[in-house]
Amino acid sequence: MTDANLFDRLIGANPDPSRIAIETVDGMRWSFADLAAESGRLANLLVKRGVKPGDRVAVQVEKSVENLILYLATVRAGGVYLPLNTAYTLNELAYFLEDAEPSLVVCDPSKAEGIQAIASKVNAKVETLDAKGKGSLTAAAATAKPDFMTVARGGEDLAAILYTSGTTGRSKGAMLTHDNLTSNALSLVDAWRFTEKDVLIHALPIYHTHGLFVASNVTLFARASMIFLSKFDPDVVIRMMDRATVLMGVPTFYTRLLPHPALTIESTRHMRLFISGSAPLLADTHRAWSTRTGHAVLERYGMTETGMNTSNPYDGDRVPGAVGPALRGVSVRVTDRETGKELPRESVGMIEVKGPNVFKGYWRMPEKTRTEFRHDGFFITGDIGKIDQRDYVHILGRGTDLIITGGLNVYPKEVESEIDALAGVVESAVVGVPHPDFGEGVTAIVVRSRDGGPTEEQVLKALEGRLARFKIPKHAIFVDELPRNAMGKVQKNILRDKYAGLYKNG
Repeated sequence: MTDANLFDRLIGANPDPSRIAIETVDGMRWSFADLAAESGRLANLLVKRGVKPGDRVAVQVEKSVENLILYLATVRAGGVYLPLNTAYTLNELAYFLEDAEPSLVVCDPSKAEGIQAIASKVNAKVETLDAKGKGSLTAAAATAKPDFMTVARGGEDLAAILYTSGTTGRSKGAMLTHDNLTSNALSLVDAWRFTEKDVLIHALPIYHTHGLFVASNVTLFARASMIFLSKFDPDVVIRMMDRATVLMGVPTFYTRLLPHPALTIESTRHMRLFISGSAPLLADTHRAWSTRTGHAVLERYGMTETGMNTSNPYDGDRVPGAVGPALRGVSVRVTDRETGKELPRESVGMIEVKGPNVFKGYWRMPEKTRTEFRHDGFFITGDIGKIDQRDYVHILGRGTDLIITGGLNVYPKEVESEIDALAGVVESAVVGVPHPDFGEGVTAIVVRSRDGGPTEEQVLKALEGRLARFKIPKHAIFVDELPRNAMGKVQKNILRDKYAGLYKNG
């Protein structure tokens, strides 16, 4: 493919530029023609600021339509979009900027001074953009021309770099190509039956795969429209449901919506699809949502390095606790952690994936890239799971979460599922912490319901006969809530650190 620029595929080929692509709750609207014009202005400015094809544009700003347009403009200009979590401190940003060496950094005006000091070390220019889409970037772009000849890029050229969350070791920059992002979005349009009639409630952050590449790209490719929310607000989300058709969210969205008195079968009558990802959705939440709304949440499985890999079917069983079969064009297998040999159905092992969605490698880490791929091109995800007889994938946890106690393997998800099924338990996280006799002691961190729940003795007693003795936690510790990152994933590394001394005296 001589010109595979993602922008031309997303926006440039639209047969009806007058269609509304984005609207906000306060009545602002952007057509596809508006996106083309505004991204053209920004692309012209980026080039004027010295951004060349292949240059990185690092962006740490709050969610806004202008931020999304900056993503489009960067890709259009042949640059590599590098979104950064708005929660990162200056100390953390120093690592990302020194590693990626962007030619331009866009930040909130309040952080400009601190970021300027870091950016100067890598000779990067700095522009500003605030939560309302105002700043030096948009002020300068306002006088730029809207016409811009999209820079030709090949399918293997980089469109974005996303840094992994770095719960083990330093964060790695996943290099995503124009073809990676295009293939994944188009397969999701097909799998989830997206059409130009759809209206997505976009309440996710856009520094992450889920909100940027899944929610935004899928909607734009389908020529659909999105209601763009600056943040998740249960009241606003439910109010928008009477004219929207799809909600993409993380499990926290659904647990926060469920207690809302306005959530009913009637209030969700106009909705076509509820999608959840980025972290496991509890089976109880899945069932409660179906009861309250008449809709079965569709769970899918993906990661920074691959985009989406599997999805519960649009037509067919959406199995609680499963993430469905592989998407079209994607291959998924389960292998032995040590030998790499493929395992039969229902066997627990390492999940590996292969397909046009899989990233090009880790930025400036060729050795790490080589160790994460098998000789036949399969990427080793680091997730532990199984594939059942119906080809549905079940995620049982991260490989780093595997507990080895007395030489025996314990997969936390198996234990968590049993604990979560107990009356009075909201959710749990099972971790291994140092133990003088067993190497690691299986430990359950449990959140009970507000109106009471089981005691530690009752939790452990209930697991007898349900699990092998070596899998039963040595302790159940009760907390008000589990630590989570911005995408709702439980941060087990924090729990392991917090309770590291629990078995120090045996």
